[in-house]
Amino acid sequence: MTRLAQTAGLTDTQSEIVSAVREFVDKAVIPQAQELEHSDTYPTAIVEQMKEMGLFGLTIPEEFGGIGESLLTYALCVEELARGWMSVSGVINTHFIVAHMIAHHGTPEQKAHYLPRMATGEVRGAFSMSEPGLGSDVAAIRTKAVRDADGNYVIDGQKMWLTNGGSSTLVAVLVRTEEGAAKPHDNLTAFLIEKPAGFGEVLPGLTIPGKLEKMGYKGIDTTEMVFSGYQAAADTILGGAPGRGFRQMMDGVEVGRVNVAARACGIAQRAFELGVKYAKARETFGSPIAEHQAIAFRIAEMATKVEAAHLMMVNAARLKDSGERNDVAAGMAKYLASEFCSEVTQDSFRIHGGYGYSKEYEIERLMREAPFLLIGEGTSDIQKQIISRGLLRSYN
Repeated sequence: MTRLAQTAGLTDTQSEIVSAVREFVDKAVIPQAQELEHSDTYPTAIVEQMKEMGLFGLTIPEEFGGIGESLLTYALCVEELARGWMSVSGVINTHFIVAHMIAHHGTPEQKAHYLPRMATGEVRGAFSMSEPGLGSDVAAIRTKAVRDADGNYVIDGQKMWLTNGGSSTLVAVLVRTEEGAAKPHDNLTAFLIEKPAGFGEVLPGLTIPGKLEKMGYKGIDTTEMVFSGYQAAADTILGGAPGRGFRQMMDGVEVGRVNVAARACGIAQRAFELGVKYAKARETFGSPIAEHQAIAFRIAEMATKVEAAHLMMVNAARLKDSGERNDVAAGMAKYLASEFCSEVTQDSFRIHGGYGYSKEYEIERLMREAPFLLIGEGTSDIQKQIISRGLLRSYN
């Protein structure tokens, strides 16, 4: 392991949790990841073990049955899970975002109703902002919720790129509600929609068409969500009042960007491990290729990138835990970690040579998974925009 500073400043409890997750990954995830990923099979047995470990309630307050740990602890656990298989970390990513939003923005009734069941994994969360016609332009959301004569809402529209869309049973979805505010962002509302797991018309007016085929990120389901006259009660609005959805979702996205940075760190760490292992075993011209300067220098560069990304991710998580604004730090962490992950994975691929192109070798899977992190939770260009705007606010 190259993470020189991983345990610096951690409590005994944090260290024990992260160590337990690492052991779980080595024993239960890595041995199965290749087969499950190649067959695009949902990791049901692994998810059940994660429930037993309490990972679905890792950050949920103890009063609601969770462990009550910090974002940093969660991010370090995600890093370990992604090191084993990115799809496993994706199972709890959206769940964690929704739990965070309910814990920080939900009404007392919503917290009591959802959080205890989310802590056990009985209720599994998904998070939905994207639509087919927009990417990062959240203000352009077209899916609408119109209030009816009874004070409830009728939702119509289509959402896209919904991670855990089929397997989840609770979706936080951002839609437009015309509140008459001057700024488009103030006319957006987050609804908490409970549904059964599965595909097809899961509820009257709500359809999950099926899994979207992807280059990587297999096993986990990514779907659309189609509303056609779906009726939502007014008390399913997150926080109880319309027009607050954008800020609530952005709070969730900030922790989501730390999560994506952690996943990138995990994949980069695994790619580094695989590259070093292969370089020490493969011989050319009478010695392991790790002893050739070109490969040795590449390994040094890879290790430095893994370490730098990890430390920046940890800093962003700690800032969020402290209650400070972390949009710039989270953007920097997500940007750097995802770019370095791509570079480290490609370097490991090159070390493997022709074998890296074979599905028999794990690095081939990582080569298909790493690109997702360049676009998930906002592209690198979007992160640069967020970073520059934040910096310009700070310097006069």
